[in-house]
Amino acid sequence: MDVRPHPHIGLSTVTYLFDGEIMHRDSLGTVLAIRPGELNWMTAGRGIAHSERTPPELRVRGSKLFGIQSWVALSRRDEEKAPDFTHYDAKDLPVIDGEGKTVRIIAGSLLGKTSTVKTSSAMFYVDVAVAEGASVPLDPDHEERAIYTVEGEIQISGDTFQPGALLVFRPGDHITILAKSQARFMMLGGEPLDGPRYIWWNFVSSRRERIDQAKADWKQVRFDSVPGDNEFIPLPEPEPEVVGPKVVNYP
Repeated sequence: MDVRPHPHIGLSTVTYLFDGEIMHRDSLGTVLAIRPGELNWMTAGRGIAHSERTPPELRVRGSKLFGIQSWVALSRRDEEKAPDFTHYDAKDLPVIDGEGKTVRIIAGSLLGKTSTVKTSSAMFYVDVAVAEGASVPLDPDHEERAIYTVEGEIQISGDTFQPGALLVFRPGDHITILAKSQARFMMLGGEPLDGPRYIWWNFVSSRRERIDQAKADWKQVRFDSVPGDNEFIPLPEPEPEVVGPKVVNYP
């Protein structure tokens, strides 16, 4: 994996691995590997650049890579805050074990456990592994809720779903997820954002003109560089259209 240095504004990238390892470098000077069960929470704010690569030792012996990176839009008050990178070890994230399930609380609260991960708005993000025949409830504590199926087969209200499905639920519904085989999925959701967002390439903002400024800043090399990684990704050509306005809360 070789994702060259590239910019972000107005969002947090949330990287979580099931298998493998990625070396993260950013314009704050961070150099850190992420491994399964750990969490990288990078907040772009007014602007950050980073790269993501397979570490040198794994290039020699080979490895698998399996994980999810989610983009979480920042609240309006945090859109232009100073950039930040926070790494959480696996032991820092609460885990619920028993009754055929292992639930790791990445962010927010669920099933009586609360993560210490700081977020810009009220939300939850949870890794759930369940044995065949076990079930997990998803209570209607937040207006927006979804699950993303990672492995195995699950059933909800008689409907069966395979890996790679994003299931979005109506507010207020009581949901129970039943594992038809050994399965894994992400639970996610939260409160609606404070207004629509525009998206262009790696940039997110509540203001279209702010995205235009970010495009010019990257083109004119006004973002801080990534120490130890001197490659460069130019702006996409031809330029895609700005998408929006849309409410973009979760992955």
